[in-house]
Amino acid sequence: MGDQLSPGLASIVTADPKRDRILMAEIREEATYVKHHKKKIAFLFAAMRHFAGNLVEAGWQVDYVQLDEKENTHSFSGEVERAIRRHKPQGLVVTEPGEWRLRTAMESWSKDLGLPVDILDDDRFLCAREAFADWAEGRKQLRMEYFYREMRRKTGLLMDGDAPEGGKWNFDAENRKPAKADLFMPRPARFDPDDITAEVLDLVGNHFADHFGDLAPFWFAVTAEQAAAALDHFVEKALPFFGDYQDAMLKDERFLYHSVLSIYINAGLLDPLAVCRRIETEYRKGRVPLNAAEGFIRQIIGWREYVRGIYWLKMPDYVEANFFDAQRPLPDFYWTAETEMACLKAAVTQTREEAYAHHIQRLMVTGNFAMLAGVDPRQVHEWYLMVYADAYEWVELPNTLGMSQFADGGLLGSKPYAASGNYINKMSDYCADCRYDVKQKTGDDACPFNPLYWDFLIRNEDRLRGNPRLAQVYRTWQRMSDDKKTDYLKSAERILSNLS
Repeated sequence: MGDQLSPGLASIVTADPKRDRILMAEIREEATYVKHHKKKIAFLFAAMRHFAGNLVEAGWQVDYVQLDEKENTHSFSGEVERAIRRHKPQGLVVTEPGEWRLRTAMESWSKDLGLPVDILDDDRFLCAREAFADWAEGRKQLRMEYFYREMRRKTGLLMDGDAPEGGKWNFDAENRKPAKADLFMPRPARFDPDDITAEVLDLVGNHFADHFGDLAPFWFAVTAEQAAAALDHFVEKALPFFGDYQDAMLKDERFLYHSVLSIYINAGLLDPLAVCRRIETEYRKGRVPLNAAEGFIRQIIGWREYVRGIYWLKMPDYVEANFFDAQRPLPDFYWTAETEMACLKAAVTQTREEAYAHHIQRLMVTGNFAMLAGVDPRQVHEWYLMVYADAYEWVELPNTLGMSQFADGGLLGSKPYAASGNYINKMSDYCADCRYDVKQKTGDDACPFNPLYWDFLIRNEDRLRGNPRLAQVYRTWQRMSDDKKTDYLKSAERILSNLS
């Protein structure tokens, strides 16, 4: 599949090039079950075609079905059935997919197609689904921090014997510096499209013209070699400062010191454990500080593995989670970027043009606003799944419903990531040129995040009042004058009534 572009994939490793045949297909159904960003579709099709070419060069027999082939059924089940009619195989071997709907389809193949189907574990992940379920069983609360420690012990990454390197498991407190525009900012490695990629770009432009997002300029890596070069570039140019500034946002710096490697890791072009060992080596050799190495590794062996575990543990019902009973439609500006809020305009514009925004833009700008405004979390989930090149449901859904929207009621995180405009002003330069005044709390010129923050807390007080991490916040509200409370709620009402 398009996110299984790894020569060490279980179903490839167990196969024999002299006997077995590999099936790959460009499937319209996969590009349109949500209308994925044009650049995301182009990346995956281009990477798939390059990967198939590498397999052929290595001696494999590959059936590769292109999107515009006349006989393409445009579903995985349909293409498997066609391949079975062509080759009459003794059996089918697949590596488990990343999404529930595909796993469900695969589990019906043996009966429907009349041959054995062997679904192998995806051992590119460090924690098998069953192992995560065992870890979670009996725990009153599931928290990433404790899971992460287990992954550190299992891998030995950044360990000093039985203790964490530097005496602490987590250096997150050292990863929150705001950045200044006068800092030197490297750009991610960029790659010019070759003939194969250029052909894919024309294909996507013709077939998916009505999808969100810009197709050009296209600069993503589409081979393992290019992805490795992108990793080298990040390590040399940006990693030393990644830890300090990973939560910062600047309007004219879309990438800051972020790696933009999740696109390649999630598609299989880079091995996540190998990437982490490379980062650890840079620390051991004294080339990057511990907070940078630990912060990066935590995102991969901690958070990435954790959200996958949550996904498989709680699906298929998890997608329906809506703790706040939020029903508002997603505002139009999530597609158009036509808003006077500078932070949202910047984040959505960048998303449209790059199919990328870093995690704080996703969490504390687009995600924070959607939660404060009471947007239906299912619509927020589908937007994130559509618009980002690194988004697959197993990783995107828990991040959106759990971390960003708190729609699971605290399964994934201990409190909602709700914030007023002050947080965005502290961590970015968006507010300086905004039409709204971040220091003004209420009224027509106030930053909308300010009244929406309090409106969110008050309309959900019955659900959140018992959260110990919000006790001080509610005490602050109680100390406010009645007039001030009324101003906040009326200002929020005006903002929400104008959303469309």
